Order: sequence, then C-alpha cells, then structure tokens
Amino acid sequence: MNTQAFSTARAAYQRGDWAGAVSALNQAKAPGELWGEVDHLRGNALMKLGLYADAAEAYGLALSDAGYAQTHLGALNCNRGRALVAAGSLDAAVGCFEAAVADATYPTPYKAYLALGNLYSRRGMAREAGVAWRNAAIDEANPDPSSALVKLGGCFMQLGRPVDAVEAYRTALDFSTDGSQDPIYGELGQAYMASNRVSEAVDAFTKATADGTYTLTPEQSASLVAAQKAMAALSAGGPSETDQLLAGAGYGDGAAQQPQAPAAPESSSALDPLDPMGKTGDFMPSPEDTGFFSVTEEDLMKADKHDRKMRRKHSGKGKKFLVFILLLLVIVAGVGGFAYYKGYGWPTQEAVVSDMFSAGAAGNDVSSFIASGVDDDTKSQIQAIMPKGASVTVSGVDRTTASSEALVSATLASGGTQDYKVALVRDGVGWKVTSVELSFASQGGSGSSTTTTTGTAFTGSAATTAAATK
Repeated sequence: MNTQAFSTARAAYQRGDWAGAVSALNQAKAPGELWGEVDHLRGNALMKLGLYADAAEAYGLALSDAGYAQTHLGALNCNRGRALVAAGSLDAAVGCFEAAVADATYPTPYKAYLALGNLYSRRGMAREAGVAWRNAAIDEANPDPSSALVKLGGCFMQLGRPVDAVEAYRTALDFSTDGSQDPIYGELGQAYMASNRVSEAVDAFTKATADGTYTLTPEQSASLVAAQKAMAALSAGGPSETDQLLAGAGYGDGAAQQPQAPAAPESSSALDPLDPMGKTGDFMPSPEDTGFFSVTEEDLMKADKHDRKMRRKHSGKGKKFLVFILLLLVIVAGVGGFAYYKGYGWPTQEAVVSDMFSAGAAGNDVSSFIASGVDDDTKSQIQAIMPKGASVTVSGVDRTTASSEALVSATLASGGTQDYKVALVRDGVGWKVTSVELSFASQGGSGSSTTTTTGTAFTGSAATTAAATK
C-alpha cells in the first residue's frame, strides 16, 4: 500500500488529470493487493479516458475486495455495467445492472434501471424495458422521472397498450417543465390517436406545436391529418357535435374520471454530493459516483443509433411503408367515422338483440345487454318479457347515430309467433338495450292499417296474450 502515490492520485483526480490519476493509482498498490477504493477510482478515471474494457476490469478488481464491495456493491456493479456496454459486452452488462438494483443499500438504483431500459430497448424487449423504465421513474432519488415515463409510454405503444401509454405520458407532463413538454404532447397525441380518442389527439398535437419551437415527426403529422379528417367525417351533417359523439363513445365524462397523475416532487437545489470535481466541498470525491460520467448510456450507444438512422434514411422501403400507413390511416378513419355516423357499431344491433333473446330463452340473466342508465324495474320487466325456449329472428333495424330500434320475430316454444320492438342506445362503439315491448298487429276500425300495442310480459300462447292485451 503506497499512501504517497494514492495522495498524488487524489490530487490529479481532483484537477481532472485522468491520465495522471491512473498512473498514480497503478503505483498505489502492489500486484495482487486488494484495495477496492483505488480500483474504483481507477475505473472512473479510465472511463473518462475512453478505455472502457480497462475500466470494466478495474471495477471487477474493486468487487474482489469483499470488505470494500460490501458497502459499494450497487455503485461498482452499475459502473462496471456501463463500462461493459461501452466496450460492447452487452450480455455481461445486463448481469451487472441486475446485481446493482438487487443491492438494497444502493442509494441511486434508478441509474442502473435506466441503463437496463436502454439495453432491453436495444434488444427489442419492450416488456422488460418497460419494467425498467417504470422502476427508474418511481425511484425517489431520480431527479428527472419525466424522461423515464416518456420511454415507458413508448414501451406501452410497442406492446399495443395505448391507453396505458396515455397515462404514462400524462404523468410525464406533471413531472416536466414547460420548456420540455412539447415533445411529450406529440407522443401523447400519438397515444390518443391509437386509443381512438380523436379530439384529444388533435388537442395534444396542437399544444405540442403551439409555441412554434417543436416540429411534429412525420408519423405525428400523419396522425394529426388523420385525426382532423376523422373529426370532419364525424361532424359533417350530423345531428350532434363531435364532443357529444365522443361522449357517447365513452370519452366524455369517462375521461374526467380517469385517475389523476401524482404531483411532481419539489425540486431540490442541492448539488450532487458525489461531484467528482469537489464542488460540494469534499476534497476527494466519493468513488461511489456513477452519475458524473459525461458518457451516458445514450452517448455510449450514439454511434450505433446513428448508423441505424442513416441506414433507414437511405432505404426506400421505409418511405414506401410510411406512405402506405398514411393512406391506410386516412381510409380507415374516414370509413370508421362515416359508419359511426350512419349508426353502425360493433357489436351490431342485430348481434346484441339476438344474443339477449338467446340468453333469455335459456333462462339466463340478460342485464349485461341492458344500458347502464336503465332502472331496476325496467330491467326486471325486460327479463320477464323474454320468451322462454323461443327462437328469434331480427326482421329489421332503424339506425341513427345515437339510437336504434330493432323489430324481432320470435317462434314460441308453445307454438305461434310473437313480435317485439327493441330500443337501443349507443354504448361506446357498440349498443345496449333500453326497452323491450310486445308488438301486435291488429285491424283498425275502418281500414286495414296496422297498429302496435305494447306490453310487458306473457305466460300463455301468442293468441292468449294478444286477446288479453286487446
């Protein structure tokens, strides 16, 4: 143990002389001697010099000092993982980061989670990356949870969960400053569009470009155009406003009932106590520091990302695919909006009515087919009016945007037929039943016009019921 050489290394490290620090630290201990603090600092200096493989080796030697590693396990593993990433040893890096977050005494696990998220994303492992980003975002030591939440939203989009992505982006807005919110609004607009919340998508894209400092990506611009055309298709000539249509689809009052994102934590003006240049007053910065490197995970992967971007730029396939997607979005949005306005939905009115009568014929509960606003007495009457053991045919549907009426003909188990009139209202993109009435054809007093008589239930044959109603 050469304390004089260690003192020289401290001075060089203090003034940012990384090469001098490495030289002195190499002399501070004999070959084979365990001195974790020396190897930890040497690894930090080697990282600054861009000697990533040597840095990883130095951190490994520091981990060999069991006494030192016991109190610095998380920091050493996180540093070693970063060095391995920079050196191209990704598989070994994953193990280091996982060991870092497993250390319950590690004060800043979000750093290792961020690195894991980058690695998993690079491998196309969206689910694993999302878990890492979420853990990074909820770490109270993380000074910028917003960036992790944005990346979490991107993972949700890859997993086909745009509703969850919306909540991630909205929470990211709560933790971000005004100057950094424009790109988040752009991503939020994409998530809203994927969730079929068209008017909210237009609003998010508008906020993203309101101050003129942010330009929508080609994908976001395409989504904005599709959203605007869908809005026009929904409102053109319709009897109700777009907001009412969205409310009928479940995006009005329901949106107001969504859980609120947690409030952003108060910012702290305290400097990082692990500042390597000693700005906090410490003569020698702690070797625990894993956050002072100017080389972040993003920097370490920058070259590879740039190469992939250039390959995409020079590939005509990507551009053709984008044009195809844009045309498809416009067509789907237009057709969907027109169908919604004309009273079509999924499941269809015919399917809802047929399924309800089939359930009633089998003696099963039909409340799942009934609109939520219908009172209990009416629900009981609808249940009672269902013909037991009958087979039904939907003979016609009168459709409008928000409501429909279906005519049903039932072949009764006891013989004969009975007609019904079923009223439905829009429920999201589908339909729910609000009332069921018996319908009877009878002769008027002076002509042959058909009238309709309504009822609530019957127990005998169709002829007996008709006589009782008349």
